[in-house]
Amino acid sequence: MQPYTKNWTQVTEFVMMGFAGIHETHLLFFILFLTMYLFILVENLAIILVVGLDHRLWRPMYFFLTHLSCLEVWYTSVTVPKMLAVFIGVEGGKNISYAGCLSQLFIFTFLGATECFLLAAMAYDRYVAICMPLHYGALVSWGTCIRLAAACWLVGFLTPILPIYLMSQLTFCGPNVIDHFFCDASPLLALSCSDVTWKETVDFLVSLAVLLASSTVIAVSYGNIVWTLLHIRSVAERWKAFSTCAAHLTVVSLFYGTLFFMYVRTKVTSSINFNKVVSVFYSIVTPMLNPLIYSLRNKEVKGALGRVFSLKFWKAQ
Repeated sequence: MQPYTKNWTQVTEFVMMGFAGIHETHLLFFILFLTMYLFILVENLAIILVVGLDHRLWRPMYFFLTHLSCLEVWYTSVTVPKMLAVFIGVEGGKNISYAGCLSQLFIFTFLGATECFLLAAMAYDRYVAICMPLHYGALVSWGTCIRLAAACWLVGFLTPILPIYLMSQLTFCGPNVIDHFFCDASPLLALSCSDVTWKETVDFLVSLAVLLASSTVIAVSYGNIVWTLLHIRSVAERWKAFSTCAAHLTVVSLFYGTLFFMYVRTKVTSSINFNKVVSVFYSIVTPMLNPLIYSLRNKEVKGALGRVFSLKFWKAQ
């Protein structure tokens, strides 16, 4: 927090440093992150297209996966293009207005919270499918899916309202350089001239509530799934199911582990550069892995991809 004096003026624009200190390899990092971003777009848009066109995939699990894919496209598009502009030194690429910065933070937090709740809904769907297959149709009807998805988006949208309102009440009187590749809460709070104690406490409680609520649903769901799988007699089937669950849990653990590290704390104690690396994992790496783990390893999705991108399919339309 910077000391406030009446002679200082309110900041109207911020400058993002991005990954400072890698000038010699900035082009390499630009190509790396551009490739990852394009990969995220292609794989998620492919899932949306395939599920939409192949009626065999019109089931609750793929309904939630489509929502997740839409979210991942928007989630990465909020931050990555700006980061790429900083890497290649586009004129004005490092600059972002005060309103634009708060808008980016709002949308990023909204989509991040929504992803947490969507992952919890998907875990519940798998729990019912594996542990209570005879009741699956009744418990996970299309009406239930629509209500669950709507609730995820609504609660996700409501999550950043209070934190962003409190952020808008802070005074920023200089300096205006954000040591990050997007407008995250911690580097912004470091630039404020106001007392940020109450803001940090609210951020901590909101983050804790979102992460604990969604991760508890995921943990309980997968705990019951594992318990059910232990009673499968066929070793081959048990191993296949365990490998799928392990892949899901690996990605979820990476996503939640980095989010807990970054947001469930009241003070920024680790180095800024380390925080940036952690941010890359939950903002770029996890969105890239989710489609691979949840969908593209699935035989049904692979088969649908083959059908949709075959010449015979389009001739039949």
